[in-house]
Amino acid sequence: MSFKNKTVFITGASRGIGKAIALKLAGEGANIVVVAKSIEENPKLGGTIFSAAKEIEDAGGKALAVQCDIRFEDQIQNAVEKAVETFGGIDILINNASAISLTNVEQTSAKAFGLMHDINVKGTFFVSKACIPYLRKGDNAHILNLSPPINLDQKWLTNHIAYTMSKYNMTMIALGLSGELKKDHIAVNTLWPRTTIATAAVRNLLGGEMLIKMSRTPEIIADSAFYILQKPSSECTGNSFIDEDVLKQAGITDLEKYAILPGGKLYTDLFL
Repeated sequence: MSFKNKTVFITGASRGIGKAIALKLAGEGANIVVVAKSIEENPKLGGTIFSAAKEIEDAGGKALAVQCDIRFEDQIQNAVEKAVETFGGIDILINNASAISLTNVEQTSAKAFGLMHDINVKGTFFVSKACIPYLRKGDNAHILNLSPPINLDQKWLTNHIAYTMSKYNMTMIALGLSGELKKDHIAVNTLWPRTTIATAAVRNLLGGEMLIKMSRTPEIIADSAFYILQKPSSECTGNSFIDEDVLKQAGITDLEKYAILPGGKLYTDLFL
């Protein structure tokens, strides 16, 4: 499937994984709706909706930068309406925006709990809801949530219950929507990395430079998304994909180019 003139609505697209997916699809001629909060650069995070939009246009795509806090339904609706007004519709939705706090119950504040659930769960739910009417009109429409396969083994919940609940909820939304939207031929899947990905969250919140060196670049997720989104939406739905498996199926087995430190030890992701 060609991405030429397809419109892709990506949350959290100002940096990291969201921006990597945007650049990959922009290089294929897609229109990208850059949806995020950042309009002024934070030195610790890097990137704004405007800097991402410029990179996307430099990569050969068309970009629309929309400031949006997906915790608020009116802002979501405004972003969707601007996307449709600018590009005529929405063909693909990437639910990428997430908040993370790997704390046990006693260390989890109400604010942190609320933020993770407002962004990861409520945001994903209502962004999907707002996009569905336009995805129905799309050709080979896809929703892709960046969330892990559900495994209720106790070890995946212990010490970070709130975060795990929120990410599993994103996967539950995908599984439920894949059933609801099957009749409309809208594919709904999830994608998750085998190893940690070098993002601002890893650098600032999780493991610093040591973990960054044991990570892969966001481009491995972008390339995996590229192959998933080409699949027939009437057939490929309700899956929880892992990046390595997607690339292997596409005939790509040498993943060394994605390593931050070629030949170094990689750190297996939290949920795998």
